[in-house]
Amino acid sequence: MTSTHHRVIVAGTGFAGIGMAVRLKQSGYHDFVVLERAEEVGGTWRDNTYPGCRCDVPSHLYSFSFAPNPEWSSTFSPQPEIEAYLQKVTDDFGVRPHIRFGHALEAAHWDEDKRIWRVVTSQGELTADVLVSGMGGLAEPSYPKMPGIETFEGAVFHSAEWDHSQDLSGRKVAVIGTGASAIQFVPAIQPEVEELHLFQRTPPWVMPRPDRQISKVEKAIFRRFPLAQKAVRGGIYWSREALVLGFTKAPALMKQGQRIAEKHLERQIRDPELRAKLTPDFTLGCKRVLISDDYYPALAQPNVEVVTDAIREVTPSGVITEGGTKHEVDTIIYGTGFRVTDLPVMDMLHGRGGQTLRERWTAGMEAYLGTTISGFPNFFLLVGPNTGLGHSSMVYMIESQVAYVLDAIKTMDRNRLAEVDVKPEVQSQFVDQVRSSMKNTVWTRGGCVSWYLDSQGRNTTLWPSFTFRFRALTKRFEPADYQTLPM
Repeated sequence: MTSTHHRVIVAGTGFAGIGMAVRLKQSGYHDFVVLERAEEVGGTWRDNTYPGCRCDVPSHLYSFSFAPNPEWSSTFSPQPEIEAYLQKVTDDFGVRPHIRFGHALEAAHWDEDKRIWRVVTSQGELTADVLVSGMGGLAEPSYPKMPGIETFEGAVFHSAEWDHSQDLSGRKVAVIGTGASAIQFVPAIQPEVEELHLFQRTPPWVMPRPDRQISKVEKAIFRRFPLAQKAVRGGIYWSREALVLGFTKAPALMKQGQRIAEKHLERQIRDPELRAKLTPDFTLGCKRVLISDDYYPALAQPNVEVVTDAIREVTPSGVITEGGTKHEVDTIIYGTGFRVTDLPVMDMLHGRGGQTLRERWTAGMEAYLGTTISGFPNFFLLVGPNTGLGHSSMVYMIESQVAYVLDAIKTMDRNRLAEVDVKPEVQSQFVDQVRSSMKNTVWTRGGCVSWYLDSQGRNTTLWPSFTFRFRALTKRFEPADYQTLPM
């Protein structure tokens, strides 16, 4: 009979969940399960299958340090390769038997009497001593409120839930949003659609994409000499880390990068009117910096219209903007990102006294080291508040958090602790330090409103310093920072 109680339950099988599972297994923990709502691993890299989808962090850095991949086809990996990589890591490290596919997390309640988590899934209830969320912030698509959308008679879907049954050939398509996903799928669909109306609220800064195919010789060297690939990874890491100075310490340094982006726009968009529409009025880095060599050329094509007027309403056959212009379309595609500061897990998780995470976070998301939350004992959140990055690889941050969680579990075992709950004052002090560090960053003072910010205007998503500093902070679990109860 399958056990319903486990030492650890991990939710999600993206980089965070798989990374946690691998490290548990390597450390001799076998009594754990990984919950996955879908039927295969991959997280956001399984779900986002829109045309042109690929990573904007170099391949050699956007992978686990313990599982280098010498077979990347290009310097920036396409989505199918990253999904396949996660599947391979899952199998190579023997964690697939621990995964419960088709088990969507519906709720989790801390049982204060028994000091365990009661986890309700779509397939029944499980319990665990420790609960780890690896569900991430790029899991639930964000849909804007558009009056009349329910009356639209054509096809409607989000880039994160791409409807591959829709043949866009000859279609009149409205694309809502100009973020990281849109700048990838717009060039991919532009040649096949009859008309493409791109509704842009704010133009992004777009840098050239230094992408190239990785040669057979390079792959052979990486296979034969793993240290060579490690050296390349190190070079990429440190070059990316240097960007932190511009983002957080001296935003004026972003001017040099901004000039590169301006030249890129000038070279690719000859029409001065269109160029004016595509020129941002905020400092580079305030919003996510995008990279593309084919986005601007696609927008310059005769079948594309960039619309900067706000949308007033949707009718059965099109979109009407505030100026009263109607754009006749038969397909609407959202490129509007994800619920990053409004995570669905906020309503699922119930800590001490039944308090939900949403109730705990009424003043905004916050966690100690982006990982533990006061009032939610034995719960660890991977890719939590202020662990996001604007310059480097989230996988590096995830590995740092995974090491911290693993040390926490080992500390609980060694000291025979039934419960660890971060002290409120420790969490508050950390959050205050992060907010203080955020004050002079480009994300706060760059003159834009971005998805990095919550409804209060606070940046609760990004880490405002070097990633090696975060790794140092998460190197060791300190019981003194926590309220503990013995077994």
